[in-house]
Amino acid sequence: MMPAAPPRPLRSALFVPAAKPRALEKSAGLAVDALIFDLEDSAAREEKEGARERLAAQLAALPDGGPFRVARVNALGEGGAEDIAALSGLGAVLLPKVESAAMLAALDEGLTGAGAPEALELWAMVETPRGILAAQEIAAARLSRPVGALVVGPNDIVLSTGIRLSPGRPELVPWLMQVVLAAKAAGVAVLDGVYNDFRDAEGLARECAQARALGFAGKTLIHPNQIGAANAAFAPSAGEIAAAERIVAAFALPAHAGRGVISLDGRMVERLHLEEARALLAFRDRLEN
Repeated sequence: MMPAAPPRPLRSALFVPAAKPRALEKSAGLAVDALIFDLEDSAAREEKEGARERLAAQLAALPDGGPFRVARVNALGEGGAEDIAALSGLGAVLLPKVESAAMLAALDEGLTGAGAPEALELWAMVETPRGILAAQEIAAARLSRPVGALVVGPNDIVLSTGIRLSPGRPELVPWLMQVVLAAKAAGVAVLDGVYNDFRDAEGLARECAQARALGFAGKTLIHPNQIGAANAAFAPSAGEIAAAERIVAAFALPAHAGRGVISLDGRMVERLHLEEARALLAFRDRLEN
């Protein structure tokens, strides 16, 4: 059996307001894993048509390669259909406030009607109580296009539930883990939400570290200054790489051929740890290439 390809890096996913020409222009040269061009929250009603046209022109002018390109469109009854019809050159379309698999199915149907390629991924914002409760069916939806990622929207979750966050987000963590578990069960990437204070580098680093510990693949961002911290937090550390290399080397020794469990550095290491180590090193290699 061929080993699974390492996942697409999504350590950093920057929201870029399509209503702001300067932000669109600056996004082209950023060392970010994904760009989420936003036609929803960051564009006022009177700005949406201009933002849509500006983004379509930007996408048409971009060269191949570079960051993975996503557009957060409006709800289908509120301009989303027009967004879909106008855009091309994307890797994914992100739908806000998804609360059921049926909402993704409607997006899928709209993309088909607009002639979008079948490889175009469907991404879902999970940012309401209903969305959290339906995260499993959303992640597991089987449509004509793949569900590529769930994206947590903590600001909307806080607003819609009335919780008051304290440092470390303990009030939010149980709901975050529901979304993470749903994504993992379906084999779908899952991204943590934004950190609002883009001037607080230490707070961002702490939240990125927490998000990685919770199982998120990366973090959505609101400012280019946040990219470096996210890229560092969600990449394998030097210590993790060294440990993975030791595990792979140990299992490759003739004395350990065919063994399911070996002793290494004072602990028992199983073949599941070998697979984990190989996956980590493959992801490291993908980041370097």
